[in-house]
Amino acid sequence: MNEQANRSLEALKNTASGETVASALSLAIHEHRLAPGTKLGEDEVAEIFGVSRTVVRAALQALAHHQLVDIRRNRGAFVAQPSLREAREVFEARELLEPRTAKSAAMRATPDDIDLLKRHIVDEHAALDAADQGRALRLSGLFHIEIARIADQATIAGFIEALIARSSLIIALYWRRESALCESFAHHALVGAISEGNSQRAEELMRSHLVDLHSALDLRDRPNPPRSLRDALRP
Repeated sequence: MNEQANRSLEALKNTASGETVASALSLAIHEHRLAPGTKLGEDEVAEIFGVSRTVVRAALQALAHHQLVDIRRNRGAFVAQPSLREAREVFEARELLEPRTAKSAAMRATPDDIDLLKRHIVDEHAALDAADQGRALRLSGLFHIEIARIADQATIAGFIEALIARSSLIIALYWRRESALCESFAHHALVGAISEGNSQRAEELMRSHLVDLHSALDLRDRPNPPRSLRDALRP
């Protein structure tokens, strides 16, 4: 094999390794095993996955493109921390987009689509029963992404997938209600409306569901914390 072919093969391996690392980090972020603000040191990540820093750097760049990671000059990479303003905007955008996709999904869903949505709910319940809230949250997000896919609106589905990725980080930071991550009755009701082809009902249920999720976030503005111990202890 000539030198050019060797370089091409090595580049292909690095790409594959980079995708593997990016996928593993993304999963850990969505399942809240990596909290917002966690530093992702290149050396440490490279050691964990047994890859080069070049591969890690490519993976982090890919995650930064999807807004899951912030890369700060001279400081490194960190799991992204959405602001209060962004948190509000993300859920407001979801409230605008997803009811329409639910309506379209109800008009297009096949029996196989309905079966897939029902399996998502079963898996989500299993995760909740196992007290694995991170996995339940990820499955809940996938449920919403699947509805967007069924709606057969690729551009909007891409927007929704990006918004749901941000939602995972937002929930990790601002969730204030422990009782339910996408309450089971809401998903059951949505599947029922979609399976019946009741597009108006599906639209209404999705809007109500997202408003409820939004209300479960603590998005109140807070004063900036003291800059020093002296400031904190000042009467």
